[in-house]
Amino acid sequence: MAEILNEELDTILSGTSRSFFLSLKKLPTKIRSQISLLYLLARTSDTIADSNKGDPSNRLKLLKCYNAFVQGNSGELPDFSTIANLQSDPSEKELLENVSEITSLIGDFSENDQSHIRQCLGIIVSGQLLDLERFSLSTVDGIVALESNYQLDDYAYRVAGSVGEFWTQISLEHIIDSVEQDRISLLEKSVRFGKALQLINILRDIPADLQLGRSYMPSSELSSHGLSPSDLMDPRSMESFRPLFNEYLDLTSDHLDSAADYVSMLPFREFRLRGSCMLPIVIGRRTLALLRRQNVLVGSARIKVPRREIRNIMRGIIVSLPFKSRSRAILS
Repeated sequence: MAEILNEELDTILSGTSRSFFLSLKKLPTKIRSQISLLYLLARTSDTIADSNKGDPSNRLKLLKCYNAFVQGNSGELPDFSTIANLQSDPSEKELLENVSEITSLIGDFSENDQSHIRQCLGIIVSGQLLDLERFSLSTVDGIVALESNYQLDDYAYRVAGSVGEFWTQISLEHIIDSVEQDRISLLEKSVRFGKALQLINILRDIPADLQLGRSYMPSSELSSHGLSPSDLMDPRSMESFRPLFNEYLDLTSDHLDSAADYVSMLPFREFRLRGSCMLPIVIGRRTLALLRRQNVLVGSARIKVPRREIRNIMRGIIVSLPFKSRSRAILS
């Protein structure tokens, strides 16, 4: 495969994006680099914000300075050496060590592309800053939870729905010709696409997040089911939690249905674009099926689709792309 950004950054991209890299490398060449660069920029901000070590106030400062630099509002990139050395994941350490090279690539694109990249990153960082500020609060049981479904939906938009929006804007700039009504519908569905993928991560990461003292399951919703955030640390609470958990699975499934509609609106002959979008939808549906059957509160192993099955899914998608009926069938 041809390089996406350059050999070194492609290695970092592969190491930090995991399954998403499978979609990135299949994208049409006209939009592959822009979307991959946004991913690295957002992955950098996420690594800063989500570091388990280091003073939260220092991470807040670093994140604000990083975003200001990328937005062109500051002439100096902050020093990431200290936080880079705190990373346990070698790929994330390498990511922070190469921030200067990553951010320098923004200038390689058109002014419109640069504007879309900066705008989306700004929205993502706003969600990460909100997260850092919210979860740095102290509570009696040591767990801070979102308060409402509105906060959950807002967070999902900022860190993921906005990415679906960006993906679509770049595609409209370089690949897709559409009337205004179709543009609006594509953008709306793309936001739900991104929200679906973020909700899947949130729902399967409940135990890991609780260990970090945070709960994305809103306290108001838990309370209506006779639960508190700390109750979710006990796997035996799953029976009480299951009705609410299923509500979020159903919401995520509805978002994935909208994502499938999004794919059906893409130009049929854009096989790479359609295939890149189909992969996370099919993996997402399979992940939801696993979550429905298992106790997510047992935190010993993250629920995910096995790699062998993902390879089979990829082969099935490739075979289906030239046929509308097969494509619809695999998405459903």
